[in-house]
Amino acid sequence: MMDSKDIHKSPIKDLISENYVFASVLHYFGISFFLYEENSLQEVCQKFKVNANQLVSELESIANRKEPTSEELYLHPIEVLVAYLKKKHYYFLRQELPFLSSMVSGIKQENEFEAILADLRMMFPLFVEDFIHHVHEEENRLFKRIQLLHEIERDEYRLTDAIMILEGSPTARLAEAHEAHDDEMEGIRKLTKDYFLPLDAPISMKVLYHELQNFERELIIHAQIEDQLLFPKAVELEREVLRKIKKKINSN
Repeated sequence: MMDSKDIHKSPIKDLISENYVFASVLHYFGISFFLYEENSLQEVCQKFKVNANQLVSELESIANRKEPTSEELYLHPIEVLVAYLKKKHYYFLRQELPFLSSMVSGIKQENEFEAILADLRMMFPLFVEDFIHHVHEEENRLFKRIQLLHEIERDEYRLTDAIMILEGSPTARLAEAHEAHDDEMEGIRKLTKDYFLPLDAPISMKVLYHELQNFERELIIHAQIEDQLLFPKAVELEREVLRKIKKKINSN
């Protein structure tokens, strides 16, 4: 990375060309990079009354951030896994999607990308709406189901009510109905020709395609964690809770 003096004097487009993450950091501070590509970081920070050193520090913090591996997540109890997935949902809804939406709606190009951007402006809001619905449904059904299992395990329900809850909406059925996030971005993949861009494409389009592809990659990993870790743990928890409840009923 450049030293702090060079960073402060460098045009936004040069900083982003070196590290695309800078675009999302600027967005976090309320700055749309594509409107200030020719301005220096110092000029933009003065305009928005942002501390440039704080902005660079945030960039370094993101660069050093490390996601847990599937192996590490597997070793944690299901409550930790649910908390991790909820945190990722929050990140998707509060940071990733607003950043992508701001680029889709705000980037202007009077070239071969104009038609693609116009199509994205129609397609992307529908994807966002569908994705938000999916997240809320998952939290209201699956995460709530896991919470109920823990409550039953702590004897917070009468035995008859516990049996009714356990047999009412089995976790295995929720697993079968779980949608794969990968397919949700199929239309965007086709429109962008698998995120292909010529080398001389504008920096704003490079960042947009990079972030779309990165978001899809994150969704695939997220779905795999749910399918391969969360659901098996939830099914096993439910099986164990049901076994204990039946044992209590038989002993009465």
